[in-house]
Amino acid sequence: MIDLHTHSFHSDGVLLPSELIQRARKTGYEAIAITDHADISNIAWLTAALKRVCTDTNKAYRDIICLPGVEITHTAPVLIKGLVVKARKLGAKIVVMHGESPVEPVEPGTNRAAIEAGVDILAHPGYITEEDVRLAKKNNVCLEITARAGHNITNNHVARLAKKAGAKMVFDTDSHSHTDLRDDAARGKILKAAGLNDADIMLVIENSKKLVRRYFKT
Repeated sequence: MIDLHTHSFHSDGVLLPSELIQRARKTGYEAIAITDHADISNIAWLTAALKRVCTDTNKAYRDIICLPGVEITHTAPVLIKGLVVKARKLGAKIVVMHGESPVEPVEPGTNRAAIEAGVDILAHPGYITEEDVRLAKKNNVCLEITARAGHNITNNHVARLAKKAGAKMVFDTDSHSHTDLRDDAARGKILKAAGLNDADIMLVIENSKKLVRRYFKT
């Protein structure tokens, strides 16, 4: 199991990063990214803190990879590109954008700005347009199929358009607690419920593996 969108108590999660990692290990995770909510007010100290815990984790364990990241959240579209650049300069490995979920008041245009900025993952992109999905394919941005209640109501829409355009998808839990973590079997059920077949699911898993290989060097 690879999960590249999770939260600790450094934002709105409930667990220490170390406990989140340990719970993930015991669930069978092989890689996790901690991607707490970020804007210009906290991105510097947040990235530094997550880099420290991931560095220590990767030294201590051989059965899980930890990647420090951020989820840029409720940032005005015009400011997204600058914050993505800043996150990468600070050392965030996985840059996630909080997409236009229908259950939150995300500013219209966020999906497009994030894709143009080249985030790694556009999380829960809601009723994303076909044009933006095609741009995601062109810019190598992964679209998220999520386990998170509420955000997941558009999984079928995202999966259908991504398949049509040939855009990359990943599966993430958007975990805020250990009860949100999922194993391989649960991942498969959620992806099939989104309308994906076995071949599609293998591609989704491989997309996550490629992101881990891109940012983690042994």
